[in-house]
Amino acid sequence: MVLSVATLALVGCRQDMHNQPKVKPLRESDFYADKRSARPIVPGTVPQGQLEEDSYYYTGKVGNNYATEFPFPVTEQVLRRGQERFNIYCSPCHSAIGDGNGMIVARGFKKPPSYHTDRLRNAPVGHFFDVITNGFGAMGDYSQQISVQDRWAIVAYIRALQLSQAATRADVPPGSSISNQPPDLNVVAIPPASAPKAQYGEGVAGHQGGVEKK
Repeated sequence: MVLSVATLALVGCRQDMHNQPKVKPLRESDFYADKRSARPIVPGTVPQGQLEEDSYYYTGKVGNNYATEFPFPVTEQVLRRGQERFNIYCSPCHSAIGDGNGMIVARGFKKPPSYHTDRLRNAPVGHFFDVITNGFGAMGDYSQQISVQDRWAIVAYIRALQLSQAATRADVPPGSSISNQPPDLNVVAIPPASAPKAQYGEGVAGHQGGVEKK
């Protein structure tokens, strides 16, 4: 009986799954003559999908200055996508209308600034893109959770929120009413001063209609 239990215990302690044949990063390898497990890039290799040559699109900046215009036209489709992503990632802290009174704040987390202050209403769109990408203050970065295209869509929706919450009766279409609810994207329009052009120079000419060209 004791022998049987000992045998079962030894079988259960086998390391077959633990000691798998594998190469750990930068560990010496006997397989190659130079002993390096990390191999150099094959000459003539061309990177795909990681070049990020369009710095305006990927950073929201021109040099050290924040972008003041969107890198592609802001369509209803872009705004609806931005609204969806905003509600998922941003509203828990910033609230559905962007006043900083989200559910997380109600439970004790530090309150973010309202989007409806003069400072943020006048902030360039590149500022919001940079904050989503790199974080700011108590807010961590969302570069891994939110794609570049969706970050711009969220920024466009933030602009729609700002416009909706600062609207006057003269801005409201007939038959509609003013409220503090999220904007009706069927009637919100970005004013000409903030409206994106179809292209912004060579660096962003490939981004049109809210869809990144491959």
